[in-house]
Amino acid sequence: MKNNKKYSVEVRLWIEEAEGPFLGIGKIWLLENIRKTGSITNAAKEMKMAYRQAWQLVEEMNQRAENPLVEKLLGGKGGGGAKLTEAGEKAIIIFYEIEKRIKDFAEKETQNLKF
Repeated sequence: MKNNKKYSVEVRLWIEEAEGPFLGIGKIWLLENIRKTGSITNAAKEMKMAYRQAWQLVEEMNQRAENPLVEKLLGGKGGGGAKLTEAGEKAIIIFYEIEKRIKDFAEKETQNLKF
């Protein structure tokens, strides 16, 4: 009986650093939502994440990165907020570039999979 199963190679990317996982898709989404909403509070709401958890992730990323990824803005008339630094913008771009190269490689490897 011939089975026409199609296999695929799946990969999930995260970037490690001395203290362990540093940047994965969840943190990338958090950075993108901070960029979109202009605040950690709104980014957390958007992701249905507790503000405290989002705040801790931002603090951790900022401490472990060579340069902070998120800059907190002090409250003024419209209240405070947050924005991505140049390093934060670069982190998103680099992450997706690496992920694309890895997924392209996995797709090529998938084409001739037979068991």
